[in-house]
Amino acid sequence: MLMAVVGPSGAGKDTLMALARAQLDGDPRFRFVQRAITRPAAAGGEAHRALDVPGFEAERDAGRFALWWNVHGLLYGIPRDIEADIAAGRVAVANLSRGVLAEAAARYPLRVLVVTAPVPVLAARLAARGRETAEDIAARLQREMTLAPGLDTVTVMNDATPEDGAARVVAELTRAAEDARRS
Repeated sequence: MLMAVVGPSGAGKDTLMALARAQLDGDPRFRFVQRAITRPAAAGGEAHRALDVPGFEAERDAGRFALWWNVHGLLYGIPRDIEADIAAGRVAVANLSRGVLAEAAARYPLRVLVVTAPVPVLAARLAARGRETAEDIAARLQREMTLAPGLDTVTVMNDATPEDGAARVVAELTRAAEDARRS
């Protein structure tokens, strides 16, 4: 199955995924998918495969992405080879945009892992990044996180230590692997 990781900014998705990946390293039931993004590798954030726009468009047009989307002026894609992992019964874990979830659900067995935290925690984490003004943070926190109806979702509250949050993520990924094996 495809496990789509979503959540508000500041929820700790990248942190929890990195810790979960380290704990599950070598476990053949899982593949942690690296996204291609039209953002320089040195820009920080998640470890991604950096592409310029023409390179991304060439790969997209050649059918090399299973899913792709455009958000905040950047192009994002996940590689088509996840289909072999899904066919082999593995859980492909990928950070996706909420806007592409309906398409993902139409094409793949999908479970959505929503990583979130209480608003005061989100606000403190966003402020600690130092990338946005207080007004920008307030506006970001006002945005509702809505998902397409009918999706198979599970929620992980990341309101304690990163290790606690990662343990919750690992538990959900393990449950997904068991469900994929049974289907």
